[in-house]
This record gives sequence, C-alpha cells and structure tokens, in this order.
Amino acid sequence: MSAPSTSRRVRDFIFAVTGISATTFVLLPIRNDVNATTIGFAYLLLIVFVAILWGSAPALLASVLAVACFNFFFLLPYHTFTIADPQNWVALTALFITSIAVGQLSARAKRRAEEAEEAKREVERLYYELQDSFERSSQAKALKQSERLKSALLDAVTHDFRTPLTSIKASATAMLADIQTSERNNAPLQLGNDDRQEMLQVIDEEVDRLDRFVEGLTKLARIDTGDVRLTLEPASVEEIVTTALKLAEPRTRTHRMEVWIDDLPLVTVDEHAISESIYTLIDNAAKYSPPESTITVRAAQKDETSIVISVEDRGPGIRTELRERVFEKFFRAMRDGDVTDRRIAGSGMGLAIARGIVGAHGGHIWVEDAEGGAGAKFVIELPIKSH
Repeated sequence: MSAPSTSRRVRDFIFAVTGISATTFVLLPIRNDVNATTIGFAYLLLIVFVAILWGSAPALLASVLAVACFNFFFLLPYHTFTIADPQNWVALTALFITSIAVGQLSARAKRRAEEAEEAKREVERLYYELQDSFERSSQAKALKQSERLKSALLDAVTHDFRTPLTSIKASATAMLADIQTSERNNAPLQLGNDDRQEMLQVIDEEVDRLDRFVEGLTKLARIDTGDVRLTLEPASVEEIVTTALKLAEPRTRTHRMEVWIDDLPLVTVDEHAISESIYTLIDNAAKYSPPESTITVRAAQKDETSIVISVEDRGPGIRTELRERVFEKFFRAMRDGDVTDRRIAGSGMGLAIARGIVGAHGGHIWVEDAEGGAGAKFVIELPIKSH
C-alpha cells in the first residue's frame, strides 16, 4: 500500500473516532432529557455517514466505539461498563448488531453506486458512439434503434437497482423500528433471532443481486470488445450443473426440479463461467413458468467431441421468430416480443452473456420447443476439449 493511501486510511479512522467523540460530547449534557432510543439512533446516523464517506473499516470502528460510549455514558450506572438492567443487554446487543449491519451495508451500497456510476458512464459512451455510427449510415433507423436501446437500459437499471434497494430498506427499517419500540415501551424486542436472521438474509441476497447486475454490465462490455477471459481446465459436468442448481435454489423453491446427468467425460471449460450460463437458463425457466411446474435439466454426450446441456420448462414457450432475438442485449421476450401479458422482472442481459461465454468456448446455444410442445427448451452444446 502506498504512503498516500496509508495516510488516507489513517485520516479516515481519525475522522470516525472524532465523529463518535463529538456526538458523545454533544449528547452528554442532555442525557437526562432524552431517552436511550434517541441517543442510539443518533449514533446509528453517524455510523451511516461514516460508512458512506469513508468506507466499511472506519464504520466498523465507529460501531464498536458507539456501543462502548453508549454503555459508559448513557446507561445506568453511568461511567462504568457494568449493566444493571438486564434489558439493557438486549438493547446494547441490538444496537451493536444493527450498527454493524447498517454500517457495512451502507459502505457496500456506496461501492455498488460508484461501480454503477462508472458502468453508466460506459453505457452512455457506447450509446452515443452507436448513435453517431447509425446517424452516418441511416439517421432515421439509427435514432429509432438507439432510443429503444436507451429505453431498455433505463428500464433495466431502474428496476434492477430499485427493487433490491426497496427490500434492503424495508428489512433495515423493520429492525430499527423494533429496537425503538422496545426502548420506548421498556419491553423485550418483538423480533426473534429467526426474524432478524431472515431479514439480514434478505439484505444479503439483495446486495448479491445488485452485485450480479453490475457484474453483468461489465461482462457485456467485455463480450462486445472480444475480451472474454476464460480459465480452461478439465471439469466434471455433474459438478458444473450442481453448482448452477445450488446458485438457483432461491429462484426454484416453488418449482419441481428434475435432473438427469449421464456418465460423461471431463470437459475442458471455464467451470465458473459455464455454471453461470446454466444458472441463467434455470433462472429464466423459473421466471417464465408457473409455480409448481417442472423444470428439467439434462446433460448428455452428443458425439465423441461434444456434450449438450439443456434446461426445459413448462412456460408459454418462445415463438419461432423471436428465438434468435432473445439472445440480443436487453431483449426480453415477455416485454419486447409480447409473448404473454405477464410482466417478468429482468434486465435482458443474461442470455446475451450466456451466448458470449458459450461462443468463447467454441460452443453453441439455442432455444427450441420443449418435448411435448408445451414450454421452451434451451440447449448448450460444448466441445469436450475447448481451444
């Protein structure tokens, strides 16, 4: 780490300590006039600001100091770390857990926002380059296409950021409200450990969802420039499919899964990238098929040089004229192709990324009718030895 970077980190920690000290100094004269909930909330607000301005490590330090100051200066008996009232243990523990969770989430949200802003600038640059190119060849057609792309981009970014942030906000607000009600009524916390764990799980999953969206934009940019980075190693098809199924578990809880994997040779692929591509197909199947319907995953050897992996659902299927377009960037059959009246969430990046990854392995991906005619069947064909 360079000297300027180290200096900045030290400065950030000093600011965090100074903020907690200043807040304590301001609150001390009025500690008998306000309740403990107000004081705890003031510390939480400061921790959020520290996380947003200086990052997760200073926020963690601020959380520890806030709990120590709250106990030492504002809980009876004063000026000691002894806790006389057993309920104060609950309040102190809840403040500590909540402050750490809120601080870390605020810091992660800041990082994701910065990455999203960078991705937005890159998208805008590509958009204006595309617009300029189309204007030179056919201005009317270019404007129409670019406006459609811009609309799809805005729709994807708006939905894929707003929905996770709404879930994160709801869970954090519920935990804070429970603490405030407990302090105000001098009563035990209403939310049990299972409830808090479930809310923190929601927050964790939604942050991962934001992370995957930003990563998707980055992958699309690399695919567009031909910069697909693969780590090719012999891998088990069964392990690749199992990884994809595990990743898709939160999406397939309301569906019946059938998995059929033949005894297959090892394939030379980027195991993580292919697992992500299969996950995309399973995720799409779960989105576009009704609850309790069956999703079937199969892996078999096509011939001596290639294997095929398919994901089949019992949804509305995809019309023949749309089967190539579903692999275009930001295209969604349910919206852009009007397959049905259902409104399905998604950015339209997954299949485009999957096609780029499979193509980089020398393979192919396509969609056809499911067996029996009801639903869609996505198929990935991969060479056993990629080059």
